Amino acid sequence: MMKTKRMVLLALLVAMAATLHIVESWLPLPVPVPGAKLGLANIISLLAILMFGCKEAVYIAVARVLVGSLFGGSLLGPAFIMSMGGAISSIFVMGYFRQNYSQAFSLVGVSVAGAVTHNTAQILLAAALVDSAGLLWYLPYLLLFAIPTGLFTGLAANYLVAKSPAMFGFKIRNTD
Repeated sequence: MMKTKRMVLLALLVAMAATLHIVESWLPLPVPVPGAKLGLANIISLLAILMFGCKEAVYIAVARVLVGSLFGGSLLGPAFIMSMGGAISSIFVMGYFRQNYSQAFSLVGVSVAGAVTHNTAQILLAAALVDSAGLLWYLPYLLLFAIPTGLFTGLAANYLVAKSPAMFGFKIRNTD
């Protein structure tokens, strides 16, 4: 029974993350930074790290990027590679911070670290894909945008945890 519950929760998180990924691609942001996004699907990544741990959060992120890119028409293209690289690297950093520095960093701090990592990974991948270090000048602008978006996603995840303590009150992590 616990395995079934776990599988259902993972599937629901994938569905929510993919939906947020797709919807976010439709939203225009009124900022002068091309390619900047809110990172709404990272809310689900934070929740997955809390509920299951880093390994399952990576599975959710990979499935989210695959489904989102399939529906967005960018599957296996440069945007897909950048999205996947940013998602996986940010999950690992957020999981590391949550596991090792949970006393020093709140969920909001973990989220900001993930946003900074996501943007850094995307710029590095973009520079590698076009074989030009000239794109790295864009990194400081994206990092400035990563702070408020990381704050937003961290606060949103905090809100969801506070509003659904029963969901986060039991230990899903240790059930296999």
